[in-house]
Amino acid sequence: MSGSGGWAVAAVAAVTGGYALVSRCPAAAFASAPMVFTAAGVLIGPAGLGLLDLEHDAGPVLILAEAALALVLFTDAATVRSEEFRNGWFLPVRLLVVALPLTIVGGGLLAWALLPGLTGWEPALVGVILAPTDASVSKAAVFAPRIPAVVRHGLNAECGLNECLVLPVFAVLLAALPGTSAAHQGVSGILRHVLLLSPLLGLVAGGLGGVLLSRSRAADLVTHDWRSILPLAVAAGAGALAAATGGSAFVAAWVAGFAFAAALRAGPPPGSAQDGEDDTLDAVEHLAALLASLSFLVFGAVLLGPALAHLEWRVVAYAVLSLTVVRALPTALALTGSRLRPATVAYTAWFGSRGLPSLVLGLVVVAEEAPGARPAGTVIAVTVGLGVLLHGLSSVPLAGRYGRWYASAAARRPSLRENVAGSLPGEHVLPEWRRQ
Repeated sequence: MSGSGGWAVAAVAAVTGGYALVSRCPAAAFASAPMVFTAAGVLIGPAGLGLLDLEHDAGPVLILAEAALALVLFTDAATVRSEEFRNGWFLPVRLLVVALPLTIVGGGLLAWALLPGLTGWEPALVGVILAPTDASVSKAAVFAPRIPAVVRHGLNAECGLNECLVLPVFAVLLAALPGTSAAHQGVSGILRHVLLLSPLLGLVAGGLGGVLLSRSRAADLVTHDWRSILPLAVAAGAGALAAATGGSAFVAAWVAGFAFAAALRAGPPPGSAQDGEDDTLDAVEHLAALLASLSFLVFGAVLLGPALAHLEWRVVAYAVLSLTVVRALPTALALTGSRLRPATVAYTAWFGSRGLPSLVLGLVVVAEEAPGARPAGTVIAVTVGLGVLLHGLSSVPLAGRYGRWYASAAARRPSLRENVAGSLPGEHVLPEWRRQ
């Protein structure tokens, strides 16, 4: 390890350890992990100490970010249950089926109109990358108990599902961009590998892993420690097989998470009375926590820091409009007729936080070094960075204000539409690290 590399690792370790030591402090609610790690990344990147940059560290940075997103996709899929859609199903369905496509189109049109440096399919690519949401960026707004369950559920399910729904579109647009590594496969080749082969590999790997673990548990053959390690092998194996065959590791990992959890639930019960609460996914969740935080750090270093040094008004205007109008209008249209109160619609619209999926896909585009990659990376970096700051700072005060409004409104009107999911059986809650 070179001297500069050693200092970079030491700085990353110091930030990670320091945040871990104070992660339960009340102040941490106002300074979320994405905020802290992104700011630390700017400090150690080219805009600060110069310990980490994309030109010299592109390989490790991409591996880290892609592994983080793959593990997050696997755990999100593995923890989604069908019971979530029995009550309050209308909100996540409307957000995913109506608001998500409109957000992609709106983001692409805004980039085409406002950013002349982007040509061809590049504006559409920016719109796709900035469409998925990440609940961990605005944790207090999504997971606060005072927020009605239908809103928690809707925002939670949206972030757990929309990140993978945009991946096929992203892959196709990347293949259509001249000069990228995916361009040689062509759009038809990408469609075959991403829409057919990758899901198939994920289904086989995840289903087989779940079946084998279920039977091994029933026969009391697997130890507690290794039971938690197996999902890591399943997620890594599915992603690696897809990558090796020219497909999408992200899609494969996402499908593998669904298949693994379904096979595990359908199998025979554990044979050991010592199993207690099922913590099979603990190891993969903890590793995903670490890699996700480090991804925000490298994002601050290699994308956001350099972008801040070359700001122009068009980029800032795009970032502001993307976080407000491009999210708010599709959300309002999607929720028309839902009978949700304006306060709920506004709250749902504002907390469509951009985070890990957008920054990882942005890194992938910039690393391609295609003609339009750098301008696209700049606007993606500024939008995600501004969102991490604004959503992180506003989560606690707005959650408190909205929670007080809801308590008052529900007391006056028990039939309030927001009460429809007052008790969600098996309500999916993201792992604790996504809420820290």
